[in-house]
Amino acid sequence: MKSQKSFYPKSLDLDGGKWVLVDAEGQVLGRLASVIAGIVRGKNKATYTPSADMGDNVVVINADKIKVTGDKLESKIYYRHSGYPGGIKSTQFKNMSSIKILEIAVNGMLPKTKLGAKLAKKVKIYSGSDHPHSAQDPEVLVIKKKES
Repeated sequence: MKSQKSFYPKSLDLDGGKWVLVDAEGQVLGRLASVIAGIVRGKNKATYTPSADMGDNVVVINADKIKVTGDKLESKIYYRHSGYPGGIKSTQFKNMSSIKILEIAVNGMLPKTKLGAKLAKKVKIYSGSDHPHSAQDPEVLVIKKKES
């Protein structure tokens, strides 16, 4: 009788990942960020392994046309701390660039490890429709908008 073993991808099995193009125009911030994080982690693949870089590179265009729900535009505040006493800084949502906002949202959905830092580098965000990654021939991903 043949023994059955679990498949675990080795570094030789991993490819560099394909390139995916996502248009953020009219998309809701959190929903878009979760889709991007899933693609970067590789959760859309049958060979997904939590401890390995299985994901694809993601190019996001039109980040300046992203939507936010509720009153986040006026009331949401991002905090950061320098580590020193009294070192807390705050920035209002409406004063931040759309690129930085989407970057923070996606990074918050990735693991807080060395792997997460490596995966964060695979996300390229641009405010307009032009991007320098056309040579990689990215596959266009259409994200359905939720009916409201």
